[in-house]
Amino acid sequence: MDGALVGAVSGAVAAAGGCLGYAVRGRSSTLLAPSIYRGDPSRATVALTFDDGPSESTPTLLELLEAHRVHATFFMCGANVRRLPRIAQEVFASGHEIGNHSDTHARFDFKSPEFIYREVAQAQEAIHSATGSNPHFFRAPYGVRWFGLRGAQRQLGLTGVMWTVIGRDWTLPARGIAQRLLDGAANGGILCLHDGRTIHAGPDIGNTIEAVRAVIPKLLDRGFQFQTVGDMLCSPSQN
Repeated sequence: MDGALVGAVSGAVAAAGGCLGYAVRGRSSTLLAPSIYRGDPSRATVALTFDDGPSESTPTLLELLEAHRVHATFFMCGANVRRLPRIAQEVFASGHEIGNHSDTHARFDFKSPEFIYREVAQAQEAIHSATGSNPHFFRAPYGVRWFGLRGAQRQLGLTGVMWTVIGRDWTLPARGIAQRLLDGAANGGILCLHDGRTIHAGPDIGNTIEAVRAVIPKLLDRGFQFQTVGDMLCSPSQN
């Protein structure tokens, strides 16, 4: 095979890989399932979202949000809801929105459509059983979408939600988490944090809580209003 042909083949493979990577992980991608990653960029609103809960530390986070009269969206794992149904109920009773984050927080890439549907459907059932809520939004574990997710979302009436900025709160100290959120916050922004660590019991989310404690008043001072994802998407434009 001559050099020109090798180059052409290599380029085609790289391009195909790049397209698939965007479809799977790109925050603005809707190729594998309907998805949003921000609200109206003309409105000074942001949505706080928390993945992987509920956890034993979620009530502390709820107290902090209540102190600032902020409502958030919690993307819950079915396994955690079954383990801590009363905390899931407390989240819902406090006026927060509940979304679906799969049952066991498994990655979806290279999984069958049947596996994907089962993961999403079992979480939907667990959340409804514990709280009476039927989630309308879904966030894929690790932000990984795959073939078959479109059908699962359609059957279960779910819209995918990615994020505008992610806090990396599973690895950064509180100051670093807060700085990422403050640097990335913009009109219509969806901010992604975690009130759990996959489906592990008793996770330490102290850095997340301290970051939220620092960020909320600063964003309020900037003139942002906090909304749930559902309220953000349903609110009429100010234009």
